[in-house]
Amino acid sequence: MAPLVPDIIGNELNFVVAIFIGIAFGYILEQAGFTTSKKLVGLFYGYDFTVLRVFFTAGITAMLGVVAFGYFGILDLNLIYINPTFIYSALVGGFIMGLGFIIGGFCPGTSVCAAAIGKIDAMIFVAGSFLGVFIFAEGYPIFEGLYKGGNWGSPRMFEMLGMSQSMFAFLLTFVAVFAFVVVTKIEAKVNGKPNPDLQPGKLYAGLALIAVIIGISAFAMPERQTAIMKNAENKEKVEKINPPVMTSDELAYRIIDKEKNLQIFDFRSPEAFNEMSLPGSINYKPEDIFGKDISRVLLQKHKINVIIADDEDTERKIAYIMDEAGYSNIRILKGGMRNFIEEIINFKKPSVINSRQEEDTFRFREKAAVKIPELIKENKNKGSQEKKQTKRVLGGC
Repeated sequence: MAPLVPDIIGNELNFVVAIFIGIAFGYILEQAGFTTSKKLVGLFYGYDFTVLRVFFTAGITAMLGVVAFGYFGILDLNLIYINPTFIYSALVGGFIMGLGFIIGGFCPGTSVCAAAIGKIDAMIFVAGSFLGVFIFAEGYPIFEGLYKGGNWGSPRMFEMLGMSQSMFAFLLTFVAVFAFVVVTKIEAKVNGKPNPDLQPGKLYAGLALIAVIIGISAFAMPERQTAIMKNAENKEKVEKINPPVMTSDELAYRIIDKEKNLQIFDFRSPEAFNEMSLPGSINYKPEDIFGKDISRVLLQKHKINVIIADDEDTERKIAYIMDEAGYSNIRILKGGMRNFIEEIINFKKPSVINSRQEEDTFRFREKAAVKIPELIKENKNKGSQEKKQTKRVLGGC
């Protein structure tokens, strides 16, 4: 299931929901005629492009849905698993599947659907699929070089093409609509008459126009994380928010007092964090703010959430990102971690004291300069607290 940021669907319920989605998917395939080999291979002979229409429509719907869910923070895009691209095996596998599609009249998914309603040819196709899997598994040492050759990682098309996510979404929607128009004309020419399933023509022309308009809406939903991170570099926008500030003395006191409702979010580099981390602190990267893991921590009630970074300017940028992501119950450390180290950990009592208040403050800092390093060492010995990470969602066909 999709990694929804509000945990509406738990891991256990995922399997139950998946069963009903699978049943619905199979029903739609059957109703679309995908259990009939003649309709499926019509794509290759030019007399029936139902396969192209259905899968193109499904792809466009999923793409725009992911864009919208990501923009509104409903879907954690960082947790969506993207299948790695091994270009050589993809080309060879695509050729074998295409050849099998033409000869057998099914693809793996449609063959199972057709077999479920009693099609004998589909059952034979499924049996052949199992035979192919067996041959590949037994001969894997021979095929391994090809299987792992040409590793491109997990690329995204809009990044490879050097364009924005919104532009790619619009162009792909436009290409889909254009393809629908072209294949409709091809069908009419091959069959000698218009496709009766696509009548009246004005209705489908209207639907095509709506599809293009929906594609244009992608421009109103740029990749949320990228847009917010870019705006965080704008000093004027960052200055518009005014998060509460916690002094070094207050943070030191709360750490020494071991307050259970204190949560410290450390946005320094992993190297700096490993060298010295405050008790109870967890190391995060700015992009983690958009994930579902940090939301579980930030949305806990009656907690004091403190952001720390090397300096206060960085903390204010992080606070801006958190505010844009919908988190408001946050504070920043005055002067950043550098100031905390100077005022608390490496504190040196000045020779001149101007007031009773300064005397009390310096007395506390002298004690904190001893106690805080002890707590840091104790924390390091037992291991720094690790953030809980949700695994990427695996699956797909």
